[in-house]
Amino acid sequence: MSTLYQVLTPEGELATNLDGQLDQATMVKMFENMLLVRMFDRKSIILQRQGRMGTYAPFEGQEASQVGSAMALSPGDWLFPTYRDHAASIVHGQSMARVFLYWMGHMDGSISPSHLNIMPQCVPIATQMIHAVGTAWASKLKGEKKVSLAYFGDGATSEGDFHEALNFAGVFKTPTIFLCQNNGYAISVPFSQQSASKTIAQRAAAYDIPGVLVDGNDVFAVFMTIKQAIDRAKAGEGPTLIEAVTYRYGAHTTADDPKKYRDQENVSEEWRRERDPIQRLRVYLEKQGLWTEAWENERLASFGEKIDAALAEAESYPKSRPEDMFKHVYAEPTWMAAEQEKELAQPVKKEGIPA
Repeated sequence: MSTLYQVLTPEGELATNLDGQLDQATMVKMFENMLLVRMFDRKSIILQRQGRMGTYAPFEGQEASQVGSAMALSPGDWLFPTYRDHAASIVHGQSMARVFLYWMGHMDGSISPSHLNIMPQCVPIATQMIHAVGTAWASKLKGEKKVSLAYFGDGATSEGDFHEALNFAGVFKTPTIFLCQNNGYAISVPFSQQSASKTIAQRAAAYDIPGVLVDGNDVFAVFMTIKQAIDRAKAGEGPTLIEAVTYRYGAHTTADDPKKYRDQENVSEEWRRERDPIQRLRVYLEKQGLWTEAWENERLASFGEKIDAALAEAESYPKSRPEDMFKHVYAEPTWMAAEQEKELAQPVKKEGIPA
């Protein structure tokens, strides 16, 4: 069984030597990124409650897994996020305005900067894993030094796509990194009721690829693990399956009530109090003379302004129209899509009400 890999303990102490893999500037940037995305996440929940956004999937508690992994990527690498991985997308270069647009139901929210390979957030469970393998295979065939990083949750490991993706990647040694953020619940079903295996990482043995179990609330450990997997992939050694053990403090989405299936008050508060990813890095940075409360407050004020500016940009963006759904289906419109769009434009007749 895999042993949990940890670099930074919950008490803010190093459990292992960094061996020059992290410098102080990167550590500070990790902390800043986690502060930013947590503030973004909390703002988004408020916006949803105000009716200014649709249903939203919060990620608070999982910042280390997303920030640490995204910071390990190079600009040309491919990122395949789920509906909960907008923190990773933001860190990799997606604009916060676009992420807001996505949750406002605008398809333009899925457009990423032209110089980055950030795929749209995937709502169907585990399908992005197959896409990531295909893209990685294409990179390999082209001789490119790029990796594809696929995010997924523990629930995705119960899907057939999980098996198909890992099997194909293992056979063809594609430069794919599979990052499972195991936050304990597939919506409302605990992991213990999904699988008899004690870990997800141990399943890598079935595909003859490395499997790593990592503390998902330890940003150092996540970053270093992903870096090692990237090095393996770019050296032609194939894929890696990584299980980051973490926990989401809030609901599965804003349409969910976690109190119905878990001890929200005690368990969530225990994770927040004893294992919070931001707090453990804050303690470490303070010990290194790299953090003060005044400095953090300055960063929070700056981040708040950036988030507000991104929100203003998103809310001033042209509103979606129903006919926009036909824009990105085919490169060239088909006769069938053209007919459907024309039909959509016709006045709707209801019984007893003239059109």
